[in-house]
Amino acid sequence: MNKRIFITGSNGLLGQKLIDLYAGKHAIELIASGRGANRYPKKEGYTYVELDITNRKNVLACIEKYKPNCIIHTAAMTNVDACELDHAACVLQNIDAVKNIKDAAEYINAHLIYLSTDFIFDGTQGPYLEDAIPNPLSFYGKSKLKAEEIIMHGSDNWAIVRTVLVYGLVADMSRSNIVLWAKEALENNRPIKVVDDQYRTPTLAEDLAMGCMLIETKEATGIYNISGKDFMNIYELVGMVAKFYNFEMKNVEVVSSATLSQPALRPPVTGFDISKAIHKLGYNPHTFEEGIGLVQMQYENYTEAMQPTKE
Repeated sequence: MNKRIFITGSNGLLGQKLIDLYAGKHAIELIASGRGANRYPKKEGYTYVELDITNRKNVLACIEKYKPNCIIHTAAMTNVDACELDHAACVLQNIDAVKNIKDAAEYINAHLIYLSTDFIFDGTQGPYLEDAIPNPLSFYGKSKLKAEEIIMHGSDNWAIVRTVLVYGLVADMSRSNIVLWAKEALENNRPIKVVDDQYRTPTLAEDLAMGCMLIETKEATGIYNISGKDFMNIYELVGMVAKFYNFEMKNVEVVSSATLSQPALRPPVTGFDISKAIHKLGYNPHTFEEGIGLVQMQYENYTEAMQPTKE
């Protein structure tokens, strides 16, 4: 009997990587869902359904229709500043929608895997273990912590995946992230300001997807830190990107977070201790340098595919 996996947010970076892992896999029936049409070029090996996770009636009906064994809930409003400026939208997508998914999962007794963030912490004690006490600084962090509390209430058939600064390549190159942003700026000698007082363990999207799959396969429950293994500040991160591509750092200005005047506060020192995931799940992420290499290989493949065909 096939195991049925249901993904929310499949048009996003993590959602696409999960499709890559699961689509066409033996004894797996994959249902991918997202808001609007399917934007992932790969259409084979899974079923796509349009789903607005904020519509409770539609969520309950869709989950009951497909009756998945596991739901991997990746969909969320993740723009930290946008969440700070529009609390209502953030609550709708990051709290109310999670309640919808949680209730649907409980109704059919599905294993629920929820994606959370290092921004539930204030950044004074990082890198963090799973049992650290949350204290979010931003409305985004508060919304994700509230969602964690919703997930933990009731059934025990859940896992919370906390992650940090996810980077990678979406199939159509429509979204950027810290690595692509740094590469583009350095390559074009564009002046950029980079903070050196925010520390993270940046996470390759493929590693995060694999962490989710390991939790699903082992039917693991509880909280798991799933991130990269390398701990660095953002200036060091940009420096590693520069070193990989042999770019100069002459147009990079080191600044403090306080000078950026962003609407939402960022926790200074987060990052995760991933010992639990390594020992209990067999999780083995790429180094940051390996991650840059994988992203570059995908970038080359994408640009090559976009070249006009020669007659």
